[in-house]
This record gives sequence, C-alpha cells and structure tokens, in this order.
Amino acid sequence: MMDLFKILQDGNENGVIVQGITGKFGSRHTTLMQEYGTNITAGVTPGKGGQDFDGVPIFNSVKEARKDTKAEISIAFVPAAHFLNAAIDALENGIKLLVAIPEHVPIKDSLKILNLAKKKGAMVIGPNTPGVIIPDLIKLGIMPAMPFAYGKTAVFSRSGTLMYEISYRLKLAGFGQRIALGIGGDPINCTNLIECFDIIRDDKEIDSVVIVGEIGGDAEEQLAQYIIDTSFDKPVVAYIAGRSAPKEKRMGHAGAIIYGSFGSAESKINMFAKADIPVAKRPAEVPTLLSKKLSR
Repeated sequence: MMDLFKILQDGNENGVIVQGITGKFGSRHTTLMQEYGTNITAGVTPGKGGQDFDGVPIFNSVKEARKDTKAEISIAFVPAAHFLNAAIDALENGIKLLVAIPEHVPIKDSLKILNLAKKKGAMVIGPNTPGVIIPDLIKLGIMPAMPFAYGKTAVFSRSGTLMYEISYRLKLAGFGQRIALGIGGDPINCTNLIECFDIIRDDKEIDSVVIVGEIGGDAEEQLAQYIIDTSFDKPVVAYIAGRSAPKEKRMGHAGAIIYGSFGSAESKINMFAKADIPVAKRPAEVPTLLSKKLSR
C-alpha cells in the first residue's frame, strides 16, 4: 500500500501539477490551494503550453510538465468526457497520486484508470471527489479551508459537503483531523474505504476514524466486515446520509441509489452495529459519539 502521507508531505517540496488549470473551476481552485500553502509548480492545458497562470508555467501535457518538475501529484479539473485521456497522460508519465475532481465519469473509463493505476503502482482518489487535505500542510481539492484543523482523527467521506460539515463540528468539539479524504460519489471509487483504512491503520498519529457514508452500493458493509475480520482497533464512528431516501431514486450522487434492500441505510447501520461502530442520526451527534468511543 502506498505511503499516502509521505507523498502528500513530499508534494509541498516536489510540487503539484494542475490539469485543467486554465478552466474556470481549475483556475479558481488553483488560487485557493496556493493560498492554503499548496506548492503548485505546473499546469496542463492542451494547446496553451508556453503560457502561465499567475506565474505557474503551463504545458500541453503532463509528459512535458514532468520534464520541468519533480511533481508526483496531479489534480485534474478536466471535464468528465476528457478525464480518461488526462488520467492516462498523468499515470503513464510518473504521477503517483492523481486527485480526480470531475463527476459522472463513465464507469468504463474509471475502470480503465483503476487498472492502469494498479499497474503503475499509483493511487487515484475519486472521481467526483472533493479531494484530500492534511490540515495546515496541504490542500488538494475543492474543500474550503475553514472547517478543518490539525488533529488525530481521520475522516473518510463519500460526500463532499458532509465531509466539510462533520469536520467542522469535530473541530469545534476539539477533534482535529490528521487527514480528511473524499472517496467520491461516483459508482466507481478508485480508492475505496477499505484501502483508506489500510493506509491509516498503523499510523500512530491517528487515534480515531469517522466515516461519512451514504445510501447506495455496499462500500460501508464491506468496510464493516473488514473491520471485524482484521480486528481494526482504532475507535470508529459513522454517519449515513440518505436514511429517508425513497427506493430506486438516485439522491445526489450517481452511486447513491437503493435497489430493493441493497444499499439501504438500514443495511449499512446493521452491519456497522456488528462491527461496534455507532452511527449518528444527525451530523451534530458525531463528536458526541466519538468522545464516548475514545473514553472507553
């Protein structure tokens, strides 16, 4: 398993590439990431090589950009229809961590990128992710900075806005975050919850984990079984969004849909109960449940 913390820490020394840096979305969030302290060393927009964005040189491809930078991290703000080519350009040319912002990426494209990343020993977060943040160190994504503070809790979320809200409530209660990562709301998560837990299970700076799940799929059920099977020993609490969503109606994310009992909130809550993971009924309850877990 890749040492995600090392590559993120190295990212502010070796730099970060922004694919789609000249677009409205990419340019705005490049500025916000820079203001947070993220070291953006190159941008990529095909056809605009040789230009610059606020002093950041722009290249036509990651292949060209990598000749001028040691960056092993790229964040993609390209439209979903162009994501496959952008991701191949990144992964084929030495990028070890790709943060995929676009939503509604075709499933076949996500599967191709997932297989390529495994072949290259790389990690892709997303697609349809708000990104990943180590508070006070590096911000890679579209999350606002205000909700987060450095601490010892890991937050893994299928939802962007709920990741912000729950992290903020944790912050107010004195629980900062060692890392907050959005796995993405599309049906395919190139990095899933189990892989996130594998990354942090031996990290001595993390003393607890918060899962922000939602209806649809079986990611939470699989995670609960993993926690049981591997005797994961850090305290874990959860919140599941979409408890009242009607069946067979997609709610928000492409992956948030219930078929029969598959993917229901009840299924996830019941499985979490087997793994001794309390589930908050409201985001505001998460810090209280976490405090109780840590005081055991």
